[in-house]
Amino acid sequence: MKQNQNITVEDKKMLNRIFFRSFFGQASRVGGQARQHAIGFLYALLPALDRYYKDDPEAKKGALVRHVQFYNVTTMLSTLVLGIIASMERENSENKDFDENSIVAIKVALMGPLSGIGDSIFIGVVRVIAAGVGIGLALNGSILGPILFLVIYNVPSVVLRYYLTFIGFKSGSGFIANMYESGAMKIVTKAACILGLIMVGAMTATTVTFKSIIQIPVVDADPVLLQTYLDAIFKGLVPLGLTVGCKYLLDKKVNVNIVMIGIVALAIVLALLKVV
Repeated sequence: MKQNQNITVEDKKMLNRIFFRSFFGQASRVGGQARQHAIGFLYALLPALDRYYKDDPEAKKGALVRHVQFYNVTTMLSTLVLGIIASMERENSENKDFDENSIVAIKVALMGPLSGIGDSIFIGVVRVIAAGVGIGLALNGSILGPILFLVIYNVPSVVLRYYLTFIGFKSGSGFIANMYESGAMKIVTKAACILGLIMVGAMTATTVTFKSIIQIPVVDADPVLLQTYLDAIFKGLVPLGLTVGCKYLLDKKVNVNIVMIGIVALAIVLALLKVV
C-alpha cells in the first residue's frame, strides 16, 4: 500500500508522531466517563494542532476545546479518526470559511461505526483466535502459549494503526461517506460479526469440557459410565449449558470475577461429590 504517496516529509514526521502518541489514547482517561478517551485523543493530535495553529493561538485554543469533548472509539481504529481530523484541522487553518462544527460532527459520526467494526474484528475475532492458539499451547506446558497470544493479538493492531493514520489523513472527511455509499461499511460489519460468532462457537466447543466419573452399577455386568451416554446422546450439552449460563449472568451485569469464582467453586464441589 502506497500510504506515503502525495505526503510531504513534514506530513510524514507529524503523522509518525501521531501514530506513536496514539498508544496512550486509552490510558489517558482523565475526566472519567464524561470524556472517555478524549484527553488521549487530544494528546495524540497535538503535533497537528501545534503545526497548523502555531501562528494563531486563539484558533489553537478553540481546537483544544473541541477535542476535550466525549470521544470513544476502539483504539485499534482510532488512528483513522486521528488522520481524518488532522486533515480537517489543516483545512480549517487554511480556509477561514471552513465550518469548524463539521470536525466534531465527523468525530461523532465515526465513533459508532468504527467501534462496531473494531470490537467485532479485534475483540470478537482476533482476540478469540489468539486466545485459542495461546490456550492450546499453554495447556501442553509450552511457553509459546502466552507469547503467541500477544503476537497474534498485537501485531495486526500495530500494523493497522500505522496504515490507518496515513489513510485517514489522505482521505480526509470523505472516507466515511465513501464507505457508506459503496456499502462496504455494512458488508465489513456483518462479515466481522458472523466470523466472530463462528470463532466463539468453535472456541467454546474445544476449550470448555466436562468429564463425569459417575458409574452406574449393573448386576453381572460392567458398570455403565455416565460420560458414555453424555458423549453418545448429549455430546457437548453440559459445556454448552455452562457457557450459556455464564453468558446469562454476564448479561445480568454480574461481575466477571464472581462468575469465575463461582465456576471454580462448582468444580470443587463436583469433585468432592465425585461427579467429575
